[in-house]
Amino acid sequence: MKPLTRWFRRGDMFAIVIGMTDGILTALTLAAGKLLSGARPDSAMALRVSGASALSGAFVFFTAEYARQRAGLVHAERQLNLASHGRLATTRLGEAVRRDTLRSAGIAVACNFAGALLPLICGAHLPGPPWLAIPVAVIALGALGGAVAQSVYGHRILWVLALMAAGLVLSLAGVMLHVV
Repeated sequence: MKPLTRWFRRGDMFAIVIGMTDGILTALTLAAGKLLSGARPDSAMALRVSGASALSGAFVFFTAEYARQRAGLVHAERQLNLASHGRLATTRLGEAVRRDTLRSAGIAVACNFAGALLPLICGAHLPGPPWLAIPVAVIALGALGGAVAQSVYGHRILWVLALMAAGLVLSLAGVMLHVV
């Protein structure tokens, strides 16, 4: 575990979990209809869906995380009883918030892309029917849920089942929507 701490801080878990979960769930929503219809996705489609998921996730994550961190500065201003509003945002703290948000967004985007790519590449290249990509994605969500439960001392079975259920629900939605 030590080598991973060179690249990721403890606070990066949020970006990793959001990115991976969003990527996998987006891929299931967009491609489940194609996978269950028996049509094998190709690598180009897997890259397009993963890219679209990562791009969308980048804007959503950056906006939400930047707003959350700036709200922390506003809260600190109120706690310090500063007379003028927005002063902390113009200091080094504001710049640190921007840098930290960009770094976290980069991690979330990479994880989002990888999460979306995993099931679709499996569907494109695994021998057997293409719908096997759906169980791969659901199992990946379960593994992610187990890892999250362990790191936050949560109930492992509940986390695993909750994320796997989300994968199944969004797969069903993807079949009904048949987007790709």
